[in-house]
Amino acid sequence: MEHAVLTLAAPNQRGLPLQPLIGRDGREQTALSVALDEAASAGVRQACLVVHAGDGGAFGAAAADAGLEVRVVEQAQPRGYGHALRCAAEFTEGQPFLHLVGDHLWVSESAVSCARQLVAIAEQEDAAVSAVQPTRETMLPYYGVVGGKRLRGSRTLYQVELVREKPTPTLAEQELLVPGLRTGHYLCFFGMHVFTDTVMQLLGEDVAMADGGVIPLSPALHRLAQRESYLAAEIAGRRHDLGVRFGPLYAQLALALDGAERDEVLVALVELLTQSARGSGAATAQ
Repeated sequence: MEHAVLTLAAPNQRGLPLQPLIGRDGREQTALSVALDEAASAGVRQACLVVHAGDGGAFGAAAADAGLEVRVVEQAQPRGYGHALRCAAEFTEGQPFLHLVGDHLWVSESAVSCARQLVAIAEQEDAAVSAVQPTRETMLPYYGVVGGKRLRGSRTLYQVELVREKPTPTLAEQELLVPGLRTGHYLCFFGMHVFTDTVMQLLGEDVAMADGGVIPLSPALHRLAQRESYLAAEIAGRRHDLGVRFGPLYAQLALALDGAERDEVLVALVELLTQSARGSGAATAQ
């Protein structure tokens, strides 16, 4: 997989990717740098950052030491997620590409990175594949959700039949139940996809018809499922959304516990929890 596209243009994404974190190797790096490392782990050599108008300089500087060839494209107007992705059409040159959402980080539960797992599935199946994670219904307001059926003989691959963006629990129960999932859980996007050029074509159609309006991504993915084989895959790993409450904190803890200084962090956490428990006990006694 030669190309990756990272979308970082939404108002709530502009600062989060530049958030400083301590990476797995103990060095300070931005969340963007961690995401670019994720892309590189999948064999990506060139990355395109789609950013808000005026943010190109800051993101270009932050990506200067990425070890990848990085191009920065500014989304001239805030016209939605789908439009931001379409801004990278010239960069992808009609080829399949890895797409990473700019305000997520990922921690693998195996020796293989999440991105590498996903790319391997896409190459094996020769299809577009979105990583998904079974997610409780209380989190539906934060994610796109897919409906479909598990592929015969597989525990982690699904044929996507429909896509809905941030559905209500009622709509999800009516349209997005997937046989085999725990009650009250749905297949929510993981913030990581491998797309064929058909996605760019569909988004191009939407841009042509929108007359300057907002272009979301989910409707194009819904049509993708009707046009060609489109799969969803459960990845051995966890996503961490920087945009939710305490998101950067949880992401930092996940990176630290996956890194070289894991034992030191665990000791500090135990001490912190012990102190908190003592403080709570003293307050109760009073």
